[in-house]
Amino acid sequence: MSPPAELGGSQISSLLEALPGIASVLRSPVADALVKAIRAAAGVGEFTFDDAEELVRYAVRRGLIGPEEGDRVLADVEVLKSKAKPARAARPKPLVKKKAAKKKSRR
Repeated sequence: MSPPAELGGSQISSLLEALPGIASVLRSPVADALVKAIRAAAGVGEFTFDDAEELVRYAVRRGLIGPEEGDRVLADVEVLKSKAKPARAARPKPLVKKKAAKKKSRR
């Protein structure tokens, strides 16, 4: 059995054009983690420990940080995760506020 052939850049572009929706299937977990980090930093999303782990592994693979530093960062994140209070479910706000009852004036 021969090894699978690698696709070139133009072949990948053609594949992405021919099969709409395949880009979301092929999307990198690192890209997802980056998007979540950006949204969380802006206060409009959630960033998980798994996302942090994915970014650290990527940084180590690319030589952006050393394995020891990656381990320290993940250890710090793990400590903060264990200290974090579980999030409470937000109470739904009433759709209509009750108006204060008016007192009848005696004339």
